[in-house]
Amino acid sequence: MSQSVRDNLADREFHANPHPAYALWRREGPVREVRIASGAIVWLVTRYDDARQALTDPRFSKTGRDDGHPSSEIERALSRHMLAVDPPDHTRLRRLVSAAFTARRIEALRPRITEITESLLDAFPGPGQDFDLIDAFAFPLPIQVICELLGIPAEDQDAFRRWSNIIVGGVAYQADFPAAAQAMVAYIRALLAARRAQPGDDLLSGLIEVRDSEDRLSEDELMSMVFLLLIAGHETTVNLIGNGASLLLGERERWEQLCAQPELLPTAIEEFLRFESPVEVATFRITKSAVELGGRTIPAYAPVVISLLSANRDDSRFADPDELRLDRPNNPHLAFGHGIHYCLGAPLARLEAQIAFGALTRRFPSLRLAVPASELQWRPGLLLRGLFTLPVTTGPG
Repeated sequence: MSQSVRDNLADREFHANPHPAYALWRREGPVREVRIASGAIVWLVTRYDDARQALTDPRFSKTGRDDGHPSSEIERALSRHMLAVDPPDHTRLRRLVSAAFTARRIEALRPRITEITESLLDAFPGPGQDFDLIDAFAFPLPIQVICELLGIPAEDQDAFRRWSNIIVGGVAYQADFPAAAQAMVAYIRALLAARRAQPGDDLLSGLIEVRDSEDRLSEDELMSMVFLLLIAGHETTVNLIGNGASLLLGERERWEQLCAQPELLPTAIEEFLRFESPVEVATFRITKSAVELGGRTIPAYAPVVISLLSANRDDSRFADPDELRLDRPNNPHLAFGHGIHYCLGAPLARLEAQIAFGALTRRFPSLRLAVPASELQWRPGLLLRGLFTLPVTTGPG
């Protein structure tokens, strides 16, 4: 491992396989300063216990200095969601959004998710033909689900994919970010205006109408929440399905095991979340004061990155963490975060993954990789952990 990889989270070698670097850091310096793609130096947290502490400690703030407020229209529109604020704003936003994003509403999606899944599988190429499982299945399933949940027309889904890839792509797409963000904000504003004029039975209308006494979401808060739900509501599930399928097909006996034992689906999905977490790091935090963590003192107003991917491979918490165990018991991974910012959409992601893998293994037990696992390429950016493509074939090799 080169010295550059040891200290630089932007290194291409690191993104191809960050696990050796994370393992080294957990041993030699679990809380350390590293360089990210923008050139900034941040504090990185890599161990499980330290990560849990940082995810719940109020000294690790989402807003940092009290005088730091977004100034531009785009910043305001994209930074007033639950992941970007501290209590009491967070408490209020979570309460309001939870009132519209209910467990009952999510469970009611089961028949429609199943219908979409089966329709996508019906369109798979015939035996012996290579195709991209991300493009044919892992992407269109969650984007169609979240768009239908919010009431967004199907013909706009490809535009959201383009905008989303740029927005979460980090420095690699820096030049394209302003235009993509502006296009997305303009689209969501128009959509909100249309739903106000003609409400429907969808989550977007529910978010507009939801109130707690006289309290309701402001225009910027609505914008930010729709933005968050669109990005987080499909990107993480794309990676959960893509990463999970690559893990199973990369070790073919795992695929055959899940095909033969569908009762393993719930624990298998938790293991995919742990082993190759679809969100690599939690969104940035800023220390409000100096904090002792992992044997180091992080100074006040320092940016902090918590690696969920690394914490989920910590051998102090997980036995044989680098072994994929589809029947792993007691799997308290941090893939959906921890504490007040725990992912509100976790039940939806789990539901989609269980339906997706259940149908995929039942209908295509002969599915296999069309390229060696070593040739699969990971998308750039530190926030998300996912593949560009997953070439497969439904026929014998």
